[in-house]
Amino acid sequence: MKSLKLLFTIIITGALLSSCTTVYEDDFIEEDSISLEEVVSGYDLWYVDYHRTIGNTDVPYVSRAFTLSFLNGTLYANNNIVDIGVTGNGLGIDVGTYDTFNGLLKTNHDIDGRNDFEVTVISANEIRLYNYRLNVTYFLIGYQTNTFDYDKVFYENIEYFLQEYEAWEKVATNGGAPNAFDDENFLEFTPENNTTFRSSKDNFGTQIDNINWSYVGSYKVFDVTNREDLKILTLSYDSGDIEEFELSVKDDEKIRLYNVKSKTTYDFVGRNFVALKKGEKTKKSAVRNNNRKRTKIERKTKIRRN
Repeated sequence: MKSLKLLFTIIITGALLSSCTTVYEDDFIEEDSISLEEVVSGYDLWYVDYHRTIGNTDVPYVSRAFTLSFLNGTLYANNNIVDIGVTGNGLGIDVGTYDTFNGLLKTNHDIDGRNDFEVTVISANEIRLYNYRLNVTYFLIGYQTNTFDYDKVFYENIEYFLQEYEAWEKVATNGGAPNAFDDENFLEFTPENNTTFRSSKDNFGTQIDNINWSYVGSYKVFDVTNREDLKILTLSYDSGDIEEFELSVKDDEKIRLYNVKSKTTYDFVGRNFVALKKGEKTKKSAVRNNNRKRTKIERKTKIRRN
């Protein structure tokens, strides 16, 4: 075999690895034309399946990204869920460069600098990146932009989507019995620990910087049995009150909350989008999302009540 650190651990079929191969009994593949460059550039997007990450450290730019792309020496990343599929024609933003020298994926991020990875192909559209310096392993799943399920990314990472606006403003209330939540016109989901929310009774149209946050508490997101396009959101107020909603995403800037108890539907629109780009700092963004990284989120599952 060629002296690559790219390890082919299973038999790969399909267009990506359509070159001639010789299969040995140990299940390794000896290849005569496929290269590491062809592997990493074989898909438009690599979804970072962060929940499978192994290790106690991280490569900062990887832990901030929802997708990575390696095309013609340029490293791209989708660091935001808002506008994913639109920004950079789906690839996200240019965040650095890469090379596939001597069998290693060598990356040079504009902010985080250099990091090298050993690459292991583990299925026809899945690779494993191992950074030996930090002893951390990432799993990436390959997609083309025209087949990538961008909506699924919203629901799999919905906690981060909620944080990408400085506040959510209520724009519509429909049906249901009168209840205390009717008076709460703004919500904020802060990046701290992915669990803190704040709520306000301020009047519609209040400038975000002038909002008086009346309530604070913790929140949890639950999966729903047999529903990929719906979540359960619970708000646990420090006062002891608990509100439970069915949460759905209407578009890049609107969410819908259905109050399970009162049967009231609320629409909220995101205000003041916080873009995670190359590290440029703007007033609140520098504080709010300073070094924001993804963490492993383990959700419990609930059965829909109605």
